[in-house]
Amino acid sequence: MTSPAYRRLTRDTRHKVIAGVCSGLARRFGLSRTGLRAAFVVSCVLPGPQFIAYLVLWVLMPSDDAY
Repeated sequence: MTSPAYRRLTRDTRHKVIAGVCSGLARRFGLSRTGLRAAFVVSCVLPGPQFIAYLVLWVLMPSDDAY
């Protein structure tokens, strides 16, 4: 049996905007969903693979309804 404080890294299907990746990460690490989404949007104006990382996480992270 797992501790209630431990949460699997899954996409959040109840609070999703696009795929639930940001809300799943926020739930797992105890962060604000809105804050994490805002940070992701702001980071997209900077050079780097943020969008590709989001797509990879979308594919690799299981949805929470699978559990």
